[in-house]
Amino acid sequence: MKLTYDIHEKPKFGQNLVFAIQQLLAIIAATLLVPAIVNSSNGGVLVMDQPAALFGAGVGTLCYILITRRKSPVFLGSSFAFISPLIGACVYGFGGIIVGSFIGGFVYVIISVIMHFTGSAWVNKLLPPVIIGPTVALIGLSLCSSAVSNLNNTSAGDYNLWAILTGLIAFLITVVASVKGSTMMKLIPFIIGIGGGYVFASILTLIGTLANIPSMQLVNYSALLSMDSIIHIPEFTIVEAVKEGFSYIDGAAVAALLALFAPVAFVTLAEHIGDHKNLSTIIDRDLITDPGLDKTIMGDGVGSIVGAAFGGCPNTTYGECVGCVAITGNASVYTICTTAILSILLSFFNPFVQFVNTIPNCVIGGICIALYGFIAVSGLKMIQKVDLGENRNLFVVASILVTGIGGLTLNFGPITLTNIATALIIGIVTNAILSIGEKKQADEKDAE
Repeated sequence: MKLTYDIHEKPKFGQNLVFAIQQLLAIIAATLLVPAIVNSSNGGVLVMDQPAALFGAGVGTLCYILITRRKSPVFLGSSFAFISPLIGACVYGFGGIIVGSFIGGFVYVIISVIMHFTGSAWVNKLLPPVIIGPTVALIGLSLCSSAVSNLNNTSAGDYNLWAILTGLIAFLITVVASVKGSTMMKLIPFIIGIGGGYVFASILTLIGTLANIPSMQLVNYSALLSMDSIIHIPEFTIVEAVKEGFSYIDGAAVAALLALFAPVAFVTLAEHIGDHKNLSTIIDRDLITDPGLDKTIMGDGVGSIVGAAFGGCPNTTYGECVGCVAITGNASVYTICTTAILSILLSFFNPFVQFVNTIPNCVIGGICIALYGFIAVSGLKMIQKVDLGENRNLFVVASILVTGIGGLTLNFGPITLTNIATALIIGIVTNAILSIGEKKQADEKDAE
């Protein structure tokens, strides 16, 4: 696609700030949701602070940008894949969260070192378009249920037509701004969409409050109204761990945390490669070779370690960020750096964090229809280069899409391979089996 701003192009200061705010709004809901889920699963006891997670995401992203030599416009945010291990680590206190998260990051670092010596050429051979295309599409499609769930997930109930209407309005405003808007509007469609959806939801909330109609009361302002300070010092996980001490951490605890976190790190590696393959297609640069997969994995690993030290959660490359780059055409690393700096600064500004918490889930759901849809479509565009008239390619693509969308997972004791990792493995195996003897047949044909 034609980029409005290429990787090393620098937008004007004012524009870049607006673009960074848009990126922040695209990723912030998911980044703040991970600590909220972990706290809720721990009986409501605060073990992960939302502003600290935002701070950790910003610092982790800056580490990633530095290690990848400013060649990959990706934001790192809290990883949903590590929610279950984080909940399990809570029994070992803050120290358990730190040790477990560090284990997850170190797995990436070790893989990166190995890849530095083996090279990354084998990745393109292992993951040709017939495999990586449907896998990227699957990443987007697997998030569809999350977008639809957000459309319905309000305090008024599980099914709310007002919420669905509001989310669809936010989506349509985003689409119109992106397709029909001015040049500047096309660069900030998510800010316009979220703003329009929030205003509409606020009007419905006012009418619903006056008319005593609970289903119309979509915006909950209690987070803003209950603020007791403007400046909030995040409760950094490493600080809380030092205060609490590491008395819960012994050999058995480390072994248990290793079993919880290490397998997940291997699973998220597939998504890491998929995101960077997808982004490579969007920006027309092969990130697998430059800066190199070893650099991106190292950046992700170090970013997770540093981010977890502050926010408690390992980070991961965000598909929302990739979708934002695809829709706006802004791949500037300067925008990503500014987004990271903003997330660090705003983590201390209580009104901003609390305002984000008032944005209705249905508005976020509407925006995610566009974000996740673009990820899926990007994968489908990769398949355009594949001859689906050939049965071999057809079966490889089918095996990935059917098992992935169907939600097939593989469980090996404490280790669970997600549907995406499982589908990718099945696709690789299918492709390998169907490739047996092909080279020999090609050689014989050439000899004739």
